[in-house]
Amino acid sequence: MSGVLQEAGIKVTRENKKDIDKALHNLVNVEYKNCSPTWKEIKKLLQTEEGKKKIVKELKNLH
Repeated sequence: MSGVLQEAGIKVTRENKKDIDKALHNLVNVEYKNCSPTWKEIKKLLQTEEGKKKIVKELKNLH
């Protein structure tokens, strides 16, 4: 995940951590604070280049 964050130009801070988390929940259509299903889906996305690109695109929208 750190490589994806780096590719998106994101440095995780206390200030942006919640926004990153919300963006990832939104990406996989899982209600915020429901972490286990979210990370299960994120892990699936991280297994493919297309999935990684989707995550990077979503995170770049935070800028």
